[in-house]
Amino acid sequence: MKKKKGWLLSLVFILILSMLLAACKGGDTTKEGNKGKDNPGEKAGEPQKGGTITGAMDTAPAGVFNPIFYTDAYESNILSFTHESLVSQNEKLEFIPSLAKKWEFNKDQTEVTFTLEDNVKWHDGEPFTANDVVFTYKAISSPGYVEAGGVRTEYVDKLLGYEDFNSGKTDKFEGVVAKDDHTVVFKFAQPNVTALDNASFSIIPEHIFKDIPIKDIPKAGATLNPGEVIGTGPFKFTKMVEGEQYILEKNKDYWKGEPYLDQIVWKVVNQSVIVGMLETGELDFVADPNGFQPADYDSVSAMNNIKIIEQPKFGYQLMGFMTNHRTKEDVKVGVIKPDNWVPNKKVSDKRVRQAIAYAIDREGLIKALLHGRGAVINAPIATQFSAYDGEKPNQYKFNVEEAKKLLDKAGYVDKNNDGFREDPKGNKWVLTLNYPNGNELRMRSAPIIQEMLEAVGIKIDLRQPIEFSAYSDTLEKKSDDWDLYLLGWSLSSTDPDPSGLWSSTAAYNYGRWYNKESDAIMKKAVTPPDAFEQSYRDQVYSDWQVLFQDDLPALILYAQNTLWGYNNRLHNVKPLPYSMYNDTHLWWVSSK
Repeated sequence: MKKKKGWLLSLVFILILSMLLAACKGGDTTKEGNKGKDNPGEKAGEPQKGGTITGAMDTAPAGVFNPIFYTDAYESNILSFTHESLVSQNEKLEFIPSLAKKWEFNKDQTEVTFTLEDNVKWHDGEPFTANDVVFTYKAISSPGYVEAGGVRTEYVDKLLGYEDFNSGKTDKFEGVVAKDDHTVVFKFAQPNVTALDNASFSIIPEHIFKDIPIKDIPKAGATLNPGEVIGTGPFKFTKMVEGEQYILEKNKDYWKGEPYLDQIVWKVVNQSVIVGMLETGELDFVADPNGFQPADYDSVSAMNNIKIIEQPKFGYQLMGFMTNHRTKEDVKVGVIKPDNWVPNKKVSDKRVRQAIAYAIDREGLIKALLHGRGAVINAPIATQFSAYDGEKPNQYKFNVEEAKKLLDKAGYVDKNNDGFREDPKGNKWVLTLNYPNGNELRMRSAPIIQEMLEAVGIKIDLRQPIEFSAYSDTLEKKSDDWDLYLLGWSLSSTDPDPSGLWSSTAAYNYGRWYNKESDAIMKKAVTPPDAFEQSYRDQVYSDWQVLFQDDLPALILYAQNTLWGYNNRLHNVKPLPYSMYNDTHLWWVSSK
């Protein structure tokens, strides 16, 4: 399953998935370890059937194993092996066939017709058909989806008739239509420049979920329980010891061919012990979402049994500003209505947010925490896209004096000589800084950021970290006393459109940034016919990045390199720019 909009999706809550400037130290490299000796009676380079490999996650999945409702990158680690979409991407980020073997657009780009593979089966043996595609997109479009916790509406909001269907004005779903079992048509309200991106969402089985109300799907056994989670992918999710171990077994009837491996076992282990377990062979790989730590690069590089993959990531680490808070009434009914939001006066002045940006030495964080294996970026668009503008947006280079000057101008001065600034009315001014457990880099960043901000007179209440699943839930629903928060996003590799994270109504817009000009620019970037020209979109997104950096709903702290590692007994690993999990049915091990 490809990375979602972080937004994939992955929430993902993440997570420290990050981008990297092309000139960043490390570059795009794969370090080959000692190949070792062939097993007796085994031909070198010839795939062998059987065997189990063990991967590491530093945080336990929250426990939702359903593509339309999952929220974190650790759940995605499971879903990447169990579920599939109509299209995927290759190493050049071009769309390629997956469950759909071909597609064709109509003349005005308002429809795309997909021809599906003929012999795909779900894990329980039922045939995969166009009706499953319709059901998936209908579920995401349905009234009550967002209220139930769904956050993937950017995949459906361009479909024909979406607003009327979603609002309950009609019960006719006309955006995705099955012509026959193996032909499905996506229909859009207007010519759509992101049609293949929108059609790239992982499919869920109609026969499993059709009789379950949308509000109950997140709590269904087929969403939560191993053995009940059904996909079309090369591996089945069969067992778990919650919070400790998650087991995938091969899908013998996989439509691309029976996988070589028997099992993939995920273990939840602390980041501090991952390197030792790689060295001893207790772990065969560590990849998404966080890999191993930059501080451990030299140690891992010295291991003869481990190969390293280092390349740009699609994502970044940020410190967000809670510019507004949702009302308790809106949270209770599960709606996102920007006009109802309550401004957070403690950070509502953009000069305060800009001062905070100048006060944080991001290059210092990269040097100290990433050991140089990362980069400062100044816009929330992946650097791999031509739409990324690394020049025009404000760079916010570390400047303590500029930070102090902005705070002074905004009226935040130290009136009682205690070393900390009061607000313009003379009241005590303390900003809360919140962050989750689990990610070592983020946990180390938090107290350093506190020290940097207090150096310019901003008193920081550094909260105790909490487990990620609780953190994400609190951030979404109970953050009315939050001011600053640390988070990371994995980004879509399919399109640079940032609206899934930063539009006013985006579920993942946790800082509740409400900027009508921003919304208008993002809409302009995907409005035909001009938006069919990439150069036009690049210019519009450049304008948006300049606006983002001026209004500053979040400070992009740093983007680190991908650092994935795997044992050299594991073969046929062919990483993509956005994931190590590619054609995993062809992975095999030279010792069982």
